[in-house]
Amino acid sequence: MANLILFWHRRDLRVTDNLGLSYAQSKGHSLVGCFCFDPDILNREDIAPVRLQYLLGCLQELQDNYQKLNHPFLLLQGKPEQVIPNLARDLGVMEVVWNRDVEPYSQLRDRRVTEGLKEKGIEVTTFWDQLLVAPEAIRTQTGNPYTVYTPFWKNWQGKQKLDPAAHLQPGGGFFEGQQNALEQVNVIPLPSLKDWGYSESEELVIIPGERAAQEQLQKFGDRSLEFYEQQRNTPSIEGTSKLSAALKLGAIGIRRVWQTTQQAIRKSTSDKSRQNIQTWQQELAWREFYQHVLYHFPELADGPYREPFKHFPWQNNPQHFQAWCEGKTGYPIVDAAMRQLNTTGWMHNRCRMIVASFLTKDLIINWQWGESYFMQHLIDGDLAANNGGWQWSASSGMDAKPLRIFNPSSQAQKFDPKAKYIRQWLPELKSVEAKDLVTGDIPPLVRQACHYPLPIVDHNQQQREFKQRYKQVKENL
Repeated sequence: MANLILFWHRRDLRVTDNLGLSYAQSKGHSLVGCFCFDPDILNREDIAPVRLQYLLGCLQELQDNYQKLNHPFLLLQGKPEQVIPNLARDLGVMEVVWNRDVEPYSQLRDRRVTEGLKEKGIEVTTFWDQLLVAPEAIRTQTGNPYTVYTPFWKNWQGKQKLDPAAHLQPGGGFFEGQQNALEQVNVIPLPSLKDWGYSESEELVIIPGERAAQEQLQKFGDRSLEFYEQQRNTPSIEGTSKLSAALKLGAIGIRRVWQTTQQAIRKSTSDKSRQNIQTWQQELAWREFYQHVLYHFPELADGPYREPFKHFPWQNNPQHFQAWCEGKTGYPIVDAAMRQLNTTGWMHNRCRMIVASFLTKDLIINWQWGESYFMQHLIDGDLAANNGGWQWSASSGMDAKPLRIFNPSSQAQKFDPKAKYIRQWLPELKSVEAKDLVTGDIPPLVRQACHYPLPIVDHNQQQREFKQRYKQVKENL
């Protein structure tokens, strides 16, 4: 079976616009796809059942697509550094191909898998598929990685972006010797959440799979992209792409997404619409910035970037943290956002910033508590984006204006002025006037009647406290 190539799927669960898969097919040999359930990922404390359910949905469609195209697709379970080399040996493949990842664990895992394959004399080829610009391809004038977004964006936007990769084409089947070898490999059926001890949610807020991701991109490009800048910060309307989960697990290719923005710019008829489209391009660049940063500074996964926060005196009140988790802080916009997360596994991006600022600046709780809670609940939970966003909100990360504090009342008045979002997720407050909901100035007796808590802290007082602690830490450096 020396003319067989193995493609290892990880965060690229699709057969279209997949650089590594396109390369594997271009070699002109028989192709086998595989996915390995890694216990070191499945057993993490920050795994989200809703994210696993989305993963299984993507894998089901991927498996179906391979079958339709007459290529084998194998599901395996175990440590990849053992499973992948053994599978390649048992199948007698000539080459194993995969797409690279930025996360520290993934980098270590891939080095070990590469070593195991090379010991068996099997060739390895890898690609940067989840990024438009590879981390090694963009540097400052001094040759260092970027640590500030704006200059990164200015450089990044001028870099050449590849067109979408060729689709996986139908295979020619396998001759008897190949088929016999495939039947000897220890594969598993597609598991369910119940197999892992979880109960499935009734309906995912984001439909899994390649087809759904493509339809969502089409819908966003047709209806919302040219109004993105005006609508993206209003949580009560569908103004964002909702592609983050698909990009996290690679149900859609980033080159196809970028191509959609380029096509939209060519069709646009005004400077305003072009500005809206570029604003979304800048959000795609933020995604890549955080991935590049994690690749170059893997220590960010374990702690803060800024020196003052390595020994910051957090209050870390466990009762306050529990109230934040449950959406019972007494601040309507914060509680609405946390209820949305707990109910659906997703939260609007503006609200992610609001609740993160509230946890770190109002409750003065370590951002890593919030980072972990998000990963335990988000359908689109991604280490690079989640860590980058939390460190940005906490002032511990790579931000040109580090001491940034959101006033939850001001945020609600600006982005949910009619309290539509608040009422959607806090139905007990549906009879309260909008101005009271967005300012948070709900009379105590009204709160009591609605069974809604008093504010657990005073924003102005906690803001002063945080600034004082921040000042002291900086002075003691």
